[in-house]
Amino acid sequence: MQKRILIALVIAAVFATSAPAFAPAKYEVKHKYVLGGEGGWDYLTFDPAGKRLFISRGTHVMVVDPYKGSVIGDIPDTAGVHGIALAQDLGKGFTSNGRENTVTVFDLKTLKETAKIKIEGENPDAILYDPASQRVFTFNGRSKNATVIDAAKGTVAATIPLDGKPEFAASDGKGMVFVNIEDKSEITEIDAKKATVVKSWPLAPCEEPSGLAIDQKTRRLFSGCGNKLMAVSNADTGKLITTVPIGEGVDANGFDPETKLAFSSNGRDGTLTVVHEDSPDKFTVVENALTQKFARTMALDTTNHDVYEVTAEIEEAPPAKEGERPRRTMKPGTFTLLVVGKK
Repeated sequence: MQKRILIALVIAAVFATSAPAFAPAKYEVKHKYVLGGEGGWDYLTFDPAGKRLFISRGTHVMVVDPYKGSVIGDIPDTAGVHGIALAQDLGKGFTSNGRENTVTVFDLKTLKETAKIKIEGENPDAILYDPASQRVFTFNGRSKNATVIDAAKGTVAATIPLDGKPEFAASDGKGMVFVNIEDKSEITEIDAKKATVVKSWPLAPCEEPSGLAIDQKTRRLFSGCGNKLMAVSNADTGKLITTVPIGEGVDANGFDPETKLAFSSNGRDGTLTVVHEDSPDKFTVVENALTQKFARTMALDTTNHDVYEVTAEIEEAPPAKEGERPRRTMKPGTFTLLVVGKK
């Protein structure tokens, strides 16, 4: 009898150790809402307080109810807009306007513009609000620097030189800001209050990092890399923890602190890579969920754990000259919001 019990315990232990550490429900496109409208698109920002999704559309910002798939507002006159940052504690929003090197300030309740701030940086792309310092940071691709704005006063506080072309950024909520340096394949850490660079570290074998997300609890950074990798690094030491494979054409990342899932939106192959944080030093690719081609940017709704992506039907024309990229045009009326969640 004791021998049988021992064998049973051994078998149970084997199955327990060989079973996957995490097996979540699969992600899928739950809803498709055709929004239409003019302009391309770049970053998306979800407003958990107002239950709204802000979508940059080239010359304006579309404001959408993602639960109903309806357009509920618009912020005009944002030439070359890339991103949207929200300062909930101040009741303000900010957009990075790449074509005119400005930041539009708008009221979160009315969506009306309240100010437009001229910056010295060229082509402000990613934009981030750091609540600990109450400062907004624009990351300026052409001039390779960051502009620091006092969010309460609406004035430029500093300009920070960077080592290369900045891409997306993330805040730890305690006054430290991290930004991918795309052309150097590294991350730079910035002290938000001092407006100075603390340190930079390499992400090799990651190439051309774009999207960035953070687990503020475990202090892990997730960089989406152009060579189909997600690089995970330690925000305190700068050590590269690991890399995991992702889809092709990543341009945004997200992290859900409740489910411990990191996401990568991959536009070229139309997938959403889902990665589970098994422990601070172990990460497992759960799946590559099918979304739709050209859905390259995303926003995460941490209230219901859905992922929002946008895309459209695209027509490609052969390049005019050898070595140039194919010319892409969006079919009118096809701009679409994808709601991606668990089955």
